[in-house]
Amino acid sequence: MSTAPLSAPPPRPSSATPRRTGRLFALTGAVVGVIYGYDTGSISGALVFLSKDFQLTETEKGLVNSILVFGSILGALIGGKLADALGRKVAMLIVAGSYAVFVALSAVAPTVEVLDAVRFLLGVAIGISIVAAPLYVAESTPARIRGASVAAYQVATVVGIVLTYFVNWGLSGGGHWRWMLGLSAIPAALVVIPLLRLPDTPRWYVLKGRTERAAEVMATTDPDVDPHAEVAAVRAALAEESGGSVRSLLRKPYARAAFFVVGLGFFCQITGINAVTYYSPQIFEEMGFTGNGQNFLLPSFVELASLAATVLAILIIDRLGRRVVLLTGIGTMVVMLAVLTAVFATGELHGATTWVGFAAILLFTAAFNFGFGSLIWVYASEAFPAQLRSTGASVMLTADLVANLLIAQFFPSLMAKAGAAATFAGLGVLALGALVFAALTAPETKGRQLEEIQEYWRNGGSWPAPAPSARVSAGPLDGPAASPASPS
Repeated sequence: MSTAPLSAPPPRPSSATPRRTGRLFALTGAVVGVIYGYDTGSISGALVFLSKDFQLTETEKGLVNSILVFGSILGALIGGKLADALGRKVAMLIVAGSYAVFVALSAVAPTVEVLDAVRFLLGVAIGISIVAAPLYVAESTPARIRGASVAAYQVATVVGIVLTYFVNWGLSGGGHWRWMLGLSAIPAALVVIPLLRLPDTPRWYVLKGRTERAAEVMATTDPDVDPHAEVAAVRAALAEESGGSVRSLLRKPYARAAFFVVGLGFFCQITGINAVTYYSPQIFEEMGFTGNGQNFLLPSFVELASLAATVLAILIIDRLGRRVVLLTGIGTMVVMLAVLTAVFATGELHGATTWVGFAAILLFTAAFNFGFGSLIWVYASEAFPAQLRSTGASVMLTADLVANLLIAQFFPSLMAKAGAAATFAGLGVLALGALVFAALTAPETKGRQLEEIQEYWRNGGSWPAPAPSARVSAGPLDGPAASPASPS
């Protein structure tokens, strides 16, 4: 990387334009998040009708979903390298263009084999976007709105899923599954326009040694900082981040942190959230609801509750703490899965029982977004030092996608062969395992600096004792020295 000295600061533009530019970065990322959410959930309604058109077995239904996840795993594995080699902006252009092309092709697929092939390629684009879009937003928005911008991307994903269900409901009367799959091609194509006009991120320009360009972009996005000082800080941070490897995660002192993050990623998906996302119309039909109106509209309300839960978690996570939010979410999931098991075990469902089942699905999904959905990336970003942070996040994401793949492929077959009660009972056992795992391994990191959190893992999973100077300063009248914080 070039270390050429920076020359005189570039002219500072008016504050109005930089603020608009910074928000345009965030808005563009959010639009991609909405499209990602829509494409993830659109199959839930389309599958009901295309299964009849293509006469699919339960295994083939699972493959239509799981093939997307197969592609996502590949995309996530190459997404970071692609974003580093070609740039965050180019990666986002590839994502948006691929969304538009492959979504349109899936809408006109003549056979299920063609549909599977196209959905695999769409999955690759989704995997790249999972890595590139949050990176693009975080690196290109000013510090004062960075947290809100990244959180807005997560919320935008849920908004996309909500839109999916309302679109599915509106099109269900005519069974228009091709429109359900293809509509997101329009915004995907349109988002290419602002992407072409925006620069890449300052961090990527520094990564490539283009420090002058990095300073220019910094000046156009955030008028409140010294662009040269910020670029120097980015360069120093990049120097610290070199050298991370998967092998490093398996050695002390970070093997425990890796175990926690990978386990959390796996439990996040294996407890069944995407069973609801992918197969909710079938679940509601099994529950006793009849007619496309109910089976397609009810999931919309489920996702609206999830959106509210996500926003609530963002608002309170730094007040109540990570563990409270995470354990409350997982605990509620366990209870709701037990309720669903009991509902399906009653046999033929009708009347109030069906609405109890609906409420359980709604609260299960909201609880997931409140706990797992809101905290998975927070813990992944806090658990490791700078040089291992991206590697740890990638490993966690791989565990997350592998579990997602298992759910997508086998859930419909389990429902058909073992029955709904046994299937949800199995998910309940897994959720209970997730609760125990989180209770034993998740630290409370509220208000802690990243350096303190890393000391927690270096100290074998417990907070180090206060420094001697801190104990001495208390003085004899202040009572006994504070004891070390117990492991969380």
